[in-house]
Amino acid sequence: MKFFLDTANIEEIRKGVSLGLVDGVTTNPSLLAKEGRSLEEVAREILDLVDGPVSLEVVSTQSDEIISEARQLAKIHKNVMVKIPMISEGLKALHVVAQEGISVNVTLIFSATQALLAAKNGAAIVSPFVGRLDDIGTDSMDLISDILTIYDNYEFPTEVLVASVRHPVHILETARMGAHIATMPLKVMEQLLKHPLTDIGLEKFLADWEKQKQLVSS
Repeated sequence: MKFFLDTANIEEIRKGVSLGLVDGVTTNPSLLAKEGRSLEEVAREILDLVDGPVSLEVVSTQSDEIISEARQLAKIHKNVMVKIPMISEGLKALHVVAQEGISVNVTLIFSATQALLAAKNGAAIVSPFVGRLDDIGTDSMDLISDILTIYDNYEFPTEVLVASVRHPVHILETARMGAHIATMPLKVMEQLLKHPLTDIGLEKFLADWEKQKQLVSS
């Protein structure tokens, strides 16, 4: 399973990269707005840090404008993956730019049929939002399972990127299913390595070692 960081914050990305776990980054207009700088400036800093796909999202909602914006974003760097929302105008644009060789991450996926349409039109990645589905009382894990089954049935090359991740259980359950990618905030990535018994065990090992050192030196 590939791990992406869902952030536009450079310091968070540096921390994630230092762990050796960051395979890519996803951003969106909300995350970029928090940084208070231009999209291209932030994007280039991220692309300097991460040797993998970096998703940059269009803000247009008409197909001709989405196509134009996607082309401009793709020119920034070879690792840019253009995010296009799952709307009819987005599907029209996807059909065009995917044939031009632009890698597209279709975002705001909330149903398996949406994921099917995105794959048929050439999406490199689809992003089902599990946390937001959980918020409305829907079992988001059923969605991931359905998408993976459909893609396997028809041998679509499109990868499933689990988005809107809220906690490590989302990662665990979707990894069991074989989801290709999970994108997460840095805090969730850090939670993946935490367990209280690890901390207790290490504390005991170090305490025993200190006792042994004192016995040897006395």
